[in-house]
Amino acid sequence: MTASRLVYQPFPVVGALILIALVSLSGGCLKEAPPSGNKAAVKALVSSLRAEPRTFNRYAGRDSVLEIFTHLTQAGLVRIDRRTQALEPWLAESWTSSADGLTYTLKLRPGVTFSDGTPFTSADVLFAFRAVYDEKTGSALGESMRVGGKPLAVSAPDASTVVVRFPSAFGPGIRLLDNLAILPRHKLEAALNEGTLGKAWDLATPPAEIVGLGPFVLKAYQPGQRLVFERNPRYWRTDGRGQRLPVLDRLTLEIVPDQNAELLGLQTGQTDFTTSEVRPEDYATLKRAADAGKLSLLDLGVGLDADSFWLNLRPNRPAVAKRPWLLRAELRRAISHAVDRRAFAETVFLGAAVPVHGPVTPGNTRWYSADLPRFEYDVPAARRLLAGIGLTDRDGDGVLEDRAGATAGFTILTQKGNTALERGAAFLAEELKKVGLAVNVAPLDVGAAIDRIERGDYEAVYFRFLTTDLDPALNIDLWVSSGSAHVWNPGQSKPATEWEREIDQLMGRQVAALDQAQRKALFDQVQTIVAEQLPMIQFAAPRIYLATSVRVVNATPALLRPAILWNPDTLGVR
Repeated sequence: MTASRLVYQPFPVVGALILIALVSLSGGCLKEAPPSGNKAAVKALVSSLRAEPRTFNRYAGRDSVLEIFTHLTQAGLVRIDRRTQALEPWLAESWTSSADGLTYTLKLRPGVTFSDGTPFTSADVLFAFRAVYDEKTGSALGESMRVGGKPLAVSAPDASTVVVRFPSAFGPGIRLLDNLAILPRHKLEAALNEGTLGKAWDLATPPAEIVGLGPFVLKAYQPGQRLVFERNPRYWRTDGRGQRLPVLDRLTLEIVPDQNAELLGLQTGQTDFTTSEVRPEDYATLKRAADAGKLSLLDLGVGLDADSFWLNLRPNRPAVAKRPWLLRAELRRAISHAVDRRAFAETVFLGAAVPVHGPVTPGNTRWYSADLPRFEYDVPAARRLLAGIGLTDRDGDGVLEDRAGATAGFTILTQKGNTALERGAAFLAEELKKVGLAVNVAPLDVGAAIDRIERGDYEAVYFRFLTTDLDPALNIDLWVSSGSAHVWNPGQSKPATEWEREIDQLMGRQVAALDQAQRKALFDQVQTIVAEQLPMIQFAAPRIYLATSVRVVNATPALLRPAILWNPDTLGVR
């Protein structure tokens, strides 16, 4: 759910996908020939993308396809190195902070222009803040750009200087600004003034109208087939030798929702790399290709984002009036007890995963807590908890009923075409049936699934969303009850439960703390509450493998998605 820091993963998830053929003849992967009259070969790579874009407007959307699009075409004032987590100067070449840590003065790089030649100035930065805070825009970024629920105060003494003042102490400081792409004021201000910015830059927008400060520009979008990007000749970055970046002339993202077709593309050389990780079932095949020198296979370690199960905990739904036990923590704890996490890791991820008991995985070494409450595999304990909320097998058919005689169960919504999600949902359904819960699985295309989740039209979900920064303060919309990414019951006007109120208070202190040890201790308390209440349940975190063709050079893969395209301007081809 990326408009604030949390992003829906379309590859299949909030992340995404799509269909069946690798490529049609009309849209086959583009093997580049030199342009007419140009003797130098075009430097081009082809990647696969599992989902269709939903918008080109970073201020309006939050999914991983849009996150990739933004890394390619836009830029921010600062950037977090996804490998080292170091904060880097980007459109702002330097900054200073006040003694109290509340005010930052940023100096913008001179001579930077948008891809259409329009100069970049502090007015564009003021526009960006105005845009994400505007209620009519409805930007999910607006949440992540607030501290303590209040917006940052931003001013511009001159065209090359921006002053940002935080309303209160904020532990991550200006790391927050990594999330804010600076879109072009001269293209979008009219829409903002008219209250229509949230609808701007939709998929019907001519590519030439989509300008930015990133290394590439969108050259063509063919729905259901591909996005073609060409180098931005006005991009401001150079390499260590003073050569203007990006290295590539062209990057094509082929929309390949079918994961078998995606594998075939890598094997046949039609695809140079994928925007998503390798499936566990494809590892052996790709390892043989790597051993033969046909591919490069990279092991990045335990992933940061475990696929998550959650129940719809919105309290005012008609279903809850008839089945109030759907909101009970005992149900969620019984579900955790009912699932054998080691068997889950073996079955769903073919062993290439580690069991987990919370949303922060061991891959996030800075914030992970190993000392959390655990509702380990224990079928009798699960049955006792279910009986305690009135769910028993009243007619002896092996299926539980509630006190009103209604069948105890629910439907799990998941993403169609993502084999890990489909296997995971199916495994959960079978495990839960063993304790008497009647569970069905409803796989949907990614767009339909995200739409249902955002509308709250579901009973349970097994899905993937991703965090775009490791720091919990930069994923605040997940943790606090008012957050739009508080997936089980988003956007609460006041906390629906006492434990959510406690998390809100802890996160308020965690965000404001400047001492990092104190921040870690506070977040450990948050993780403990989440592990006790289980509003989301995680079962295993997969190991992350990436595969690229041997043509790809200068790739700097990171666990944070997008694994390769977070740093696209130095990506090259041999």
